[in-house]
Amino acid sequence: MPIIHDEEFGKITIRRSARASQVRLRVAPDGTLRASLPLYAPTFLVKRLIKSSRSELRDLLSKAQPTLEYTDGMRVGKSHTLIVRPSLGAFQINRRGQQIIISLPEGKTLEDTTIVRAVRDAIIAALRIEAKSYLPKRLSFLANKFGFHYKKVRFSHASGRWGSCTSEGTISLNIALMKLPFEQIDYVIIHELAHTRHLNHSPEFWSLVSEGDPLYKEHRQALKREAPTI
Repeated sequence: MPIIHDEEFGKITIRRSARASQVRLRVAPDGTLRASLPLYAPTFLVKRLIKSSRSELRDLLSKAQPTLEYTDGMRVGKSHTLIVRPSLGAFQINRRGQQIIISLPEGKTLEDTTIVRAVRDAIIAALRIEAKSYLPKRLSFLANKFGFHYKKVRFSHASGRWGSCTSEGTISLNIALMKLPFEQIDYVIIHELAHTRHLNHSPEFWSLVSEGDPLYKEHRQALKREAPTI
């Protein structure tokens, strides 16, 4: 299926259908946006709908819970691991050090809705711990290194974006960043720091980004293949 890329929402898959009567956008199971449109409708209609519906799409993405496959031994963020153990008692999930331990009773699976929700909540908690430990220090380091100034940093996870920056200099970072390679995390941080001087994507903005990350084009492209969902 064809794919287009949006600066804010990343990868958007396009699917044409003879049954489609208009352009529609929905959240796919992997947390990315998927567009459906009539067979001969031009692609620019998708881009136009995205442009006019950004607020609604942000809300839609924030409420969406992607279908994820949880497995024993799964890596969570940079330092946590998911451990599944059979249990004779009730279902339990606990974090011990850097392990998220799931006690799974007989007859229950990691696909059960209530268990999926509990595991996701535990993963969010673990990623938040990692994010608060790593991201502020890295943000401060890169800001000092390249001469940027910001007011404060906030964390989120209910967002379709990896990061954002307000006109007052408040930088928001998605805790899902901890799923990414370190060089992509740096790209997002530098991107948002550059917004403290240019709240746009002008040539001057990208020049600032390139000073902090000479390989930003490569990292930006790789980031489009990921989704800031948990």
